Amino acid sequence: MSAPDRRRLVDRDNGVVSIRRQCELLGIARSGLYRSPAAANDNDLVLMRRIDELFTTWPFLGSRRMTALLRAEGHAVNRKRIRRLMREMGIVALGPKPRTTKPAPGHKIYPYLLRGLAIERPNQVWCADITYIPIGRGFLYLVAIMDWASRAVLSWRLSNTLDGSFCVSALEEALARFGKPDIFNTDQGCQFTAAAFTGTLAAAGVRISMDGRGRWMDNVFIERLWRSLKHEDIYLKGYADGCEAKAGIASWIAFYNSRRPHQALGNRTPMAVWRQGTSGPLGAAAVDMMDNVRALPTCPQPQQQQQAFAMVG
Repeated sequence: MSAPDRRRLVDRDNGVVSIRRQCELLGIARSGLYRSPAAANDNDLVLMRRIDELFTTWPFLGSRRMTALLRAEGHAVNRKRIRRLMREMGIVALGPKPRTTKPAPGHKIYPYLLRGLAIERPNQVWCADITYIPIGRGFLYLVAIMDWASRAVLSWRLSNTLDGSFCVSALEEALARFGKPDIFNTDQGCQFTAAAFTGTLAAAGVRISMDGRGRWMDNVFIERLWRSLKHEDIYLKGYADGCEAKAGIASWIAFYNSRRPHQALGNRTPMAVWRQGTSGPLGAAAVDMMDNVRALPTCPQPQQQQQAFAMVG
């Protein structure tokens, strides 16, 4: 984990462990906490926007192939720079890996509970993920809480840092407005393994599930949401700042939940399915993450992989 990532783990409001001691445990310099980060230069912002577009289309691209694609487009970049920008954006290639996202030191990792589970109704399983949102002179991070069976977005938050507080805020809103799920599944990112996030779930009586090594397909539904949001809204409108982005994303998510037909749901809208499922039988096919091919709308198909690799080669 890089020094900037470790600095984000420091809890400034912790009344038990001092900031000095937290820095010692994390192996970072205390002075770095008070130094304002350098603003991204315009060239970096252009590259990050393009990286996001390529990654959203082909989420299996790692830093090597991303570098090759960008070089083929005429960008004079090396892998070290692309790897740094992808890390700053908080994105990693989907696919089986030797190791998954590293949690923060000392954070508890919970077992994966969805193996072989047929997800048959709303509020049975919720999930969460974070994505990068480009804006005029920088970027933001977006977290969303999604109901797995209905694909409904229950809450979301924007933030200019990867601090975990905006994830907790989104979770608290979803619990207050929509009840609680039986199981909540996330990856092992430090925002979701933090005590503030897992403690909120535990206090609500929710069982916590976390993706295991190589379980790249478990974020497929929310990755599909990110692709739809970016191609149907973010890239088309090119928001200048956070205020524009917040208003635009709110409008698109309202459209997605209540007006946009979803083919996998029999051309019903996600919120219509959620309401029906919480008041009576869902009436839709159960989703089995182990066997259902329809559960893989964003998985790279062989022809997609060959197309991307041909561009590299």
